[in-house]
Amino acid sequence: MKAIAYTAYGTPDILALTEVPEPKVAPGEVLVRVKAAGVNPVDWKLASGYLDSILEVRYPVIPGWDVAGVVEAVGEDTFDYAVGDEVYGYVRKEWVELGTYAELVSAPVRTLARKPRELTFEQAAGIPLAGLTAYQSLTRVGLKAGETVLIHSAAGGTGSFGVQIAVALGLRVIGTAGAHNHDYLRSLGAEPVLYGEGFADRVRELAPEGVDAALDFFGDDVIPTLRSLVKPGQGHRLVSIADHTAAAQGAHQLWVRPDTADLTFLGRLADEGKLTVNVEHALPLAEAAKAWELSATGRTRGKIVLTV
Repeated sequence: MKAIAYTAYGTPDILALTEVPEPKVAPGEVLVRVKAAGVNPVDWKLASGYLDSILEVRYPVIPGWDVAGVVEAVGEDTFDYAVGDEVYGYVRKEWVELGTYAELVSAPVRTLARKPRELTFEQAAGIPLAGLTAYQSLTRVGLKAGETVLIHSAAGGTGSFGVQIAVALGLRVIGTAGAHNHDYLRSLGAEPVLYGEGFADRVRELAPEGVDAALDFFGDDVIPTLRSLVKPGQGHRLVSIADHTAAAQGAHQLWVRPDTADLTFLGRLADEGKLTVNVEHALPLAEAAKAWELSATGRTRGKIVLTV
């Protein structure tokens, strides 16, 4: 089968379209014919060696964790899906090797759910990692309908999912973003605040008594400021996905997990029209390096996907 692969850490030019053996399908797995694979910053960061201290890597590496496709075969004693089922998922395995930038991927059923009916394969492939990250961040701090959440970097890929999910859960959302993204945040249901110097004062104007929880989707040593904005006695209701020192600062340091129930919930929101996916770039598999370069600019508001 055709796949994108690399054999050493490096920049996007390490990627090559190559022929590799079809993956084996173990018990508890299905073989998915990939229709689209989502591109996330972690893909190129991992290939640069950024996560070498915590993730086992086996070369050659086929990158990618997000997928949407059709079940081609099922492993022994695997009854969760049948051939022909449309699925999507966050196919993160125990080590980095056989990813989703390929014509076929073997996927443990715990990493999959049925594809949202109302979405294209390209849209569905844009949800898993970012959508799960946003949803699991919200649930980690136990937010309830009627409470107020502050989302730092609310217009990004994860942030925009976070806003939509929070609104669907009945939360009031205050989101930081550049001025050019304020109308976009309003369209998603958030109250925008200009980030940068003085943003804490601007948040206090909207929530003088403080917010119930804060989610950091950007980093940049912002945890102390976010904690000062959370209501007294609730400083533990703070999550960061971008600051590796978050736990040492008393915040939740979230590493997203594959979860069928969470994916099913996100799919239901999408089918109900409460979760939209803006695919800004859909590129052929052979242009994976270009997709990484676009992702690395940090200027893409919508999702980047590879079509297979």
